[in-house]
Amino acid sequence: MNKKIKNIISKKNKSKIVCLTAYSKNFAIEIDKHADIVLVGDSLASVLYNYQTTRKVTLSEMINHSKSVRLGVKKSLMVVDMPYNSYSTNISALKNAKKIIKETKCDAVKLEGGKKIISQINYLIRNKIPVMGHIGILPQTNVGKFKSKGKTLREKKQLIEDALLLQKKGVFAIVLECIKTSTARQITQILKIPTIGIGSSVYCDGQVLVTDDLIGLNDTNIKFVKRFINIRKYLNSGLKKFASEVKSKKYPLKKHSY
Repeated sequence: MNKKIKNIISKKNKSKIVCLTAYSKNFAIEIDKHADIVLVGDSLASVLYNYQTTRKVTLSEMINHSKSVRLGVKKSLMVVDMPYNSYSTNISALKNAKKIIKETKCDAVKLEGGKKIISQINYLIRNKIPVMGHIGILPQTNVGKFKSKGKTLREKKQLIEDALLLQKKGVFAIVLECIKTSTARQITQILKIPTIGIGSSVYCDGQVLVTDDLIGLNDTNIKFVKRFINIRKYLNSGLKKFASEVKSKKYPLKKHSY
């Protein structure tokens, strides 16, 4: 287990963990200053490519974006989502995880699911591949079904069982997506490893958001998203000024020319 992963685990019950997404070097440089974990999420499906589901993201797309992100990440733990259908069997999971880590130099991979994919997760960890878990809403599986989880006793029981099973097999942290507050709180209290919440209350050990959402670059009305700044305002201001100076011949000046 590398030092960065040990550091994340050590934050359990001590300090909140900040996780943010990045898909390119320039964003990663700035995000790395504030985050503990930089996630190259398959959320790039909608954010960058306007795909309707994360299922359309390819392994090569994830790797290419991760290579760029790696250039900007120095201190944070870098985690890469394994895309849909890249870990359907033990063999394919290991082959593709090794490919991701070798080509991107990331620190770990993230897989969606609990009991249904526990064989693959166990196989990866036995082969020394660091894994982050993900339960609750699973975008690769729950296509078009954006309903919170953990409301019924049956769902709660299953989520707790999945979380404990993932921990037993060796994942170093688990993302809890859109899980009812009381259930997310109980899972966090039961586990010895950190939980990273997204729409799952303040009781998780950390929080993750899509960076483009929180800066207002991606227009969304999802309940758990809070816009911390409207970056479009500043973009438009700079672009407007550039266009104006080009049209009025104020740019480029002699000092900008060879």
